[in-house]
Amino acid sequence: MLFGRTPQLPTPEQALKGRDTPAFEVPDRHTVLGNPLIGPYPDGLEIADFGLGCFWGAERKFWQLQTGVWTTLVGYQGGHTENPTYEEVCSGLTGHTEAVRVVYDPKKLSYERLLQVFWESHDPTQGFRQGNDVGTQYRSAIYTHSPAQATAAEASREAYQKVLTASGHGRITTELLPAEGREFYPAEAYHQQYLDKNPAGYCGLGGTGVKLSTPFETNWGASCPTGIAPAPEVSEK
Repeated sequence: MLFGRTPQLPTPEQALKGRDTPAFEVPDRHTVLGNPLIGPYPDGLEIADFGLGCFWGAERKFWQLQTGVWTTLVGYQGGHTENPTYEEVCSGLTGHTEAVRVVYDPKKLSYERLLQVFWESHDPTQGFRQGNDVGTQYRSAIYTHSPAQATAAEASREAYQKVLTASGHGRITTELLPAEGREFYPAEAYHQQYLDKNPAGYCGLGGTGVKLSTPFETNWGASCPTGIAPAPEVSEK
């Protein structure tokens, strides 16, 4: 906890340097789905990257879809430090958020369905926090791997903002950026499929209770913001 201090993202100059190679090994296979965690992945599969708070519960949300999901893994993304460790990310000095990588078959599962799970599984209006988990590493984020993903993500954000506003919620602060140039660094072995190994383990994930219908309209208006919405200040209760 930060005891009243507002989390701030470090600049590249302020961020920890990191290292040229990973500081740990990643398991070969997913404990639930049985497929390899690390690519290269079979032809025809696509990658989706999301940040929605503590990645233990976030990863479970996606592997539970099963049909169309080939593998999932958790890691660190969106920051500056190369090959970070969990302790470094928790320091707030890497710029990374806790992320989930979903490798899926678009013939069986649409990216729009993954976006629906993303939005409904957390509160995207909280800035640098999810519930009691406070810090820049808990910020909401979507890192897109194609123009089609970017268009769908932007449309879903606009659609969800409308229903959130109608339900009395605030402005979405989700970081929406291309995955290119924002490398995904897999997390330590004990974080991978954590809630499969520890079914009674901690999960601080909680959605707003607001549902999002699909498909999303893609005819944006000029009022729809682009890029990242500035995260609001965080105050401790």
